[in-house]
Amino acid sequence: MVYDTAKMLASEMKNSVEYREYTAAKTRAMENSTTRALIDEYNKLQIRSQAAMIAGDKESDSLKKLQKVGELLQFDADASAYLMAEFRLKRMLGDVYKILAEAVEIDLSPLEA
Repeated sequence: MVYDTAKMLASEMKNSVEYREYTAAKTRAMENSTTRALIDEYNKLQIRSQAAMIAGDKESDSLKKLQKVGELLQFDADASAYLMAEFRLKRMLGDVYKILAEAVEIDLSPLEA
């Protein structure tokens, strides 16, 4: 029963406005090889920067590079639209996860910023 409901939720999410906008924006952004490479680099730098911040390094090279690549991506309308659509989709997924965690009384406060 729970798995069936999860599959229905997955289907609902796949049909959501957030997901449709994300896939359309991703397709447009990834058509340009330079934009695709910058987005890939941005994603790698995000992970490195998060790891550095967890380790207490708030002045890491990864964070500085992340900011520079982010600034470049802001000037590309397709890349910017993709990143915003990705943010909205991830926010929706996070909200759903919080709802599920609350239902089974799992404390997510250590994960919140």
